[in-house]
Amino acid sequence: MTCEGCKGFFRRAMKRNARLRCPFRKGTCEITRKTRRQCQACRLRKCLESGMRKEMIMSDAAVEQRRALIRRRRGERIGTRPPGARGLTEEQQAMIKELMAAQMKTFDTTFAHFKDFRLPEVLSSGCRIPESLQTPSGEEAAKWTRIREGLCSVKLSLQLRGDDGSVWNYTPPADSGGKEIFSLLPHMADMSTYMFKGIINFAKVISHFRDLPIEDQISLLKGASFELCQLRFNTVFNAETGTWECGRLSYCLEDPAGGFQQLLLEPVLKFHYMLKKLQLHKEEYVLMQAISLFSPDRPGVVQRSAVDQLQERFAVALKAYIECNRPQPAHRFLFLKIMAMLTELRSINAQHTQRLLHIQDIHPFATPLMRELFNLTDG
Repeated sequence: MTCEGCKGFFRRAMKRNARLRCPFRKGTCEITRKTRRQCQACRLRKCLESGMRKEMIMSDAAVEQRRALIRRRRGERIGTRPPGARGLTEEQQAMIKELMAAQMKTFDTTFAHFKDFRLPEVLSSGCRIPESLQTPSGEEAAKWTRIREGLCSVKLSLQLRGDDGSVWNYTPPADSGGKEIFSLLPHMADMSTYMFKGIINFAKVISHFRDLPIEDQISLLKGASFELCQLRFNTVFNAETGTWECGRLSYCLEDPAGGFQQLLLEPVLKFHYMLKKLQLHKEEYVLMQAISLFSPDRPGVVQRSAVDQLQERFAVALKAYIECNRPQPAHRFLFLKIMAMLTELRSINAQHTQRLLHIQDIHPFATPLMRELFNLTDG
């Protein structure tokens, strides 16, 4: 028995057929792990004394033949399993198949069905603003500034490409006292309604979700809608341009400070950049949606144990999918990174809810506007 280092040394020494001489003690050097590189002649002598023999060295042809046999056996093991589902149980394959079907049925990345939406109006041409906010001053102006800061640290611009090739751009005014939020409100309400309807239909396609009591279904959807929206929006996020490409519509967060300072100001934008960097498969995206949807600690959930078991099954399926479809070791931490991103998204969701509650406390006009924008009504 020998270590790989001495095995390789002995093979190279025998192939070179060189006559080695001890430059120190005439062949009496002590050879240990620390000193074995100091004298090749004494190292070779110890190899021979330990029982290593030249005739036992494999030829180059034999080495290549052995490697070919290993590759062939590995290929045979892979070929006996379904492509793209190696190591996944039949139940896990069925779960992923159902989720993919639900996703394709309820979410179109081209947004071809998002029609008849309202566009932002120019503030000076008839955008309806509450009278108390038309000429804010003193305490009212301070309240509205706090509302604007609570919504977002950066402004949202929009681009619409027409069927005839025309392009319509909307960029929020440089200094409008926060009133540009009212201009964007109808359009964002339409987009929110469109996305939430897709998420509700996505959940209804999942058999495990339909088996839950209607009260738990409502509680899970209320708690996860924002998170699932962000996961779906990430599939159309372009990290190179910093825009969400929703078919004919493109959205971009304007950064007044320039550079990437907006990543520090807006956690949602930072989340999209980090998640997009993982370069996830479609299957991994839908499994993330399922894990987020089946969260047992949502307010109002009654059958927490059943929901917890379902969430664990989807998480195990995600881990198995990654292990079978991602080359190692490049993606050995991918599952942990995905779970960390879900935790971060949960935190952003909590902050998002706190923002809305804070805004509603600041100004009486904010309450109905925010409820329309984020679709927070019970219906």
